[in-house]
Amino acid sequence: MRIGVLGTGYVGLVTGACFAEFGITVTCMDPDAARIDRLNRDDVPFYEPGLAELAAKGRRAGRLSFTTDFARTVDKAQVVFIAVGTPSRPDGSADLSQVDDVARRLGRGLTDYAVVAAKSTVPVGTAARVRDTIRAHQARPVDFDVVSNPEFLREGSAIGDFMRPDRVIIGADSERATAIMKELYRPLYLIETPFIVTGAHTAELIKYASNVFLAAKISFINEIANLCECMDADVQTVAKAMGLDKRIGSKFLHAGPGYGGSCLGKDAAALVHLGDEAGAAMHLAAATIRVNEQQRARMVEKIRDTLNGVRGKTLAFWGLSFKPNTDDLRDSPALSIAARLLKDGCAIRACDPEGLAAARRALPALTGCEDPYDAATGADAVVLATEWNQFRNLDLDRVKSLLRAPVLIDLRNVYDPERVAACGMHYVSVGRPAVGVNPYKTS
Repeated sequence: MRIGVLGTGYVGLVTGACFAEFGITVTCMDPDAARIDRLNRDDVPFYEPGLAELAAKGRRAGRLSFTTDFARTVDKAQVVFIAVGTPSRPDGSADLSQVDDVARRLGRGLTDYAVVAAKSTVPVGTAARVRDTIRAHQARPVDFDVVSNPEFLREGSAIGDFMRPDRVIIGADSERATAIMKELYRPLYLIETPFIVTGAHTAELIKYASNVFLAAKISFINEIANLCECMDADVQTVAKAMGLDKRIGSKFLHAGPGYGGSCLGKDAAALVHLGDEAGAAMHLAAATIRVNEQQRARMVEKIRDTLNGVRGKTLAFWGLSFKPNTDDLRDSPALSIAARLLKDGCAIRACDPEGLAAARRALPALTGCEDPYDAATGADAVVLATEWNQFRNLDLDRVKSLLRAPVLIDLRNVYDPERVAACGMHYVSVGRPAVGVNPYKTS
C-alpha cells in the first residue's frame, strides 16, 4: 500500500515513520523546503524519543520519503492523511485555514480514488467540510472518501502510542473507505487493538471528549491539592487512594502547576466554542480551563510567599518544557511561571535536557545552565518545574552546598518530603505540608 501524509509536524512525522515501520510506502509532504531538507538528512526538527532513528530507518529502507511536491505525494496514494496544524483562534475555535488549503489542493490534485483521512484534531463537521471543498475544486469528477481518524499520541511516548494504541477510531460512511483503513492498520489486529468504527461526527467528537476529560482530571486533582494545603492533608495519598478505584484510575491524577502542551488547552477551548455554537454549553470544560489558569498563578504565589518576595533574588529552574521527554514549550506551565517571575524582578538560572535553547529564545532573560547543579550554583532557591528523570535522584547535599539558602520548591511532587528535610533543606511541594525550616521566615 502507498500513502501520503500532508504535514511533517509532530503528528504527521510520527504517523509517517510508524506506517513505514509497518512496511507501507509513505511520502510525507511539507511546503517548508528547509524542513524537508533537514528530514532528508535524517535531522528531525523536534525531540521525540526514538523518532529520529525510526525515520532514518524507514528512509534507508526506501519506505519513507520527504518532499515539497504535493502532486507526487498524492499520486497513486490509496490513503492521504491530513496532518496540518489547527491552532486556536482568539475565541477558542479551531483555525481550519490549513485544512481548507489542503482540501482545495486535493480537489485539484486527486486523479484516482483515494481515502482522505483527517489526523488533525478538528471540530465536528470538518470531514463534511473537507468533502465539500474537494468536490468544489475538482476539474473533473474523481471518486474519493473522507474519514476521520483522530490521533491519540502523547509527546514523549508517541511511537509506543502509535504501535500499541488503546484504540483506533475510524469515522467513515463508506464501506470501501472503512475496509481500506482497516487494511492499513492490519498489524494492530495482531495485538488485538480495539477498533471503533463509527460516523465522522462521532469520531471527531471522541478526540475532543477524550482530551478534555483528561484535562478535567488534572484540574480536579489540583483543586483537591489546594484544599489539602488548607487542611494539612496529603494529596499524594488522596490521589493514590482515588486511583485504586477502577472506576477512576490513577492516570492524570498528579497535582502540579497544571496541564500544558499543544493539545489539552486548545481542545478544551475548542469544545467550549463548539458547545456555545450548538447551544449546549460546556460548563465543565470551561471550569477546567479556568482552574488550570488559576493553578499557574497559585504556583507563582507559592514561590513568592516561600521566599518573601522574589525581586532581586535568583532562582534555579529545573525544567522548562511542558512535560518530560519533549522539547515542546507550547503552553508550558514551567515557561509561563518563569516568565511571570522574571517580570517580578528575579533572575533565573535554568536547565532543561532538551528545551533550553528554545526557552532562551522565548525568554532571553533566562540564564542557561548545563545541568541542575550548575543552575543551583549561587541561587536563592530551586524550583523543580518539569519532572524529567534527570532531576529525580540528585545529590541533595551537593545541591544544598551550592545554594545561598537551602530551599527546594517542588512543583511536581518528585521528592519525598522527609528525605529533603533530612538533608537540612526547606521543602515546599503541591498539596502537601511544607517541611523543614524556611530560612526566609525565621525572624
